[in-house]
Amino acid sequence: MPRTGSHHLEALANEHPNVLANGELLNPWDTGWPGVDRTDMSDPELLELAFVRFPRRDAKYEVRCVGCKLNEPQFQERPTFFRELEAWPSLKVIALKRRNLLESFRSLIQARESGRWLAPSAHGPTPVPPRVKLSPADCESYFRSAEEFYGRIFASFSPEKIHEVYYEDLRDSPGECLAEIWDFLRVSPHPLSDCHLLQRQETRPLSEAVLNYDELRGHFQGTPYQAFFS
Repeated sequence: MPRTGSHHLEALANEHPNVLANGELLNPWDTGWPGVDRTDMSDPELLELAFVRFPRRDAKYEVRCVGCKLNEPQFQERPTFFRELEAWPSLKVIALKRRNLLESFRSLIQARESGRWLAPSAHGPTPVPPRVKLSPADCESYFRSAEEFYGRIFASFSPEKIHEVYYEDLRDSPGECLAEIWDFLRVSPHPLSDCHLLQRQETRPLSEAVLNYDELRGHFQGTPYQAFFS
């Protein structure tokens, strides 16, 4: 789902000399695919580009695992792509999630309203994102979309082909998370450097970042989503 830390995970994965993460395959504005117009490509052509004709980082690295990032809304724009993806041989899936889906949705709306999708790469103060007001209907729609999306993933791939990662664990224990990912991908262990520590745009609790937090907490009281407001 959007705003689950996938950009950060991608940067960490690319530290391994045998792993290559090539950005968002279905995002036409992703600049990681030079000289290739993906707009009119068929689903099979896109998959061949992703896993066979992919742009390489450096010839000196031996790429053993290559992948790309796919966000839930992009599957809606290409409804047949998921089935093509399921059939790709030797595919493994890293499913990145947040335990609190309200944090993801809060981050998504903040990014849309501010136009800042990534934290600045340079060291120094990060601009405080705007506080946001979230409608109950929009929150519930996002929660259901996430449930359906992850449900589809876990129903479509066998358990040994899926590795589940939580944003909170990646944030707090990146070394442990990466060790599990290297094992899942069957590549050698690789130490984590200090150059890709997560820079968070929002450090305030939900009760401060969301203007109508109390209204939402009351609305979702007694529902399956009330745990997001504890």
